[in-house]
Amino acid sequence: MEKLTNKEEEIMKIMWKLGKAFTKEIKAELNNAAHYNTISTVIRNLEDKKYIGHKAFGKTHQYYPIISKEEYRNKYVSKTIKEYFNNSYTNMLSFFAKEEKVTEDELKEILDIINKKK
Repeated sequence: MEKLTNKEEEIMKIMWKLGKAFTKEIKAELNNAAHYNTISTVIRNLEDKKYIGHKAFGKTHQYYPIISKEEYRNKYVSKTIKEYFNNSYTNMLSFFAKEEKVTEDELKEILDIINKKK
């Protein structure tokens, strides 16, 4: 699974949200921030990378995700933890605690989730 660019991720988030969409629907979700041809190019790149597929309706295509949001998240969260936190979830949580990105209550909630799984 190839890493996506920021623009590709933005379009994949729309695809995951909508489930299936024509280019004009994707453009509408982007609030017309990108040109139609640019969106079409990004969609073709996503097809080449095997993230989305399409169903043809004459000369137009309706696109749908092949890779789920969960598959993508799991792959790249694991990769991030491996590359930036020495493959340690402890290091990752420590980082967020030191940066004050996670509160004591949130850490207690994480412990509760862990204890419930035992």
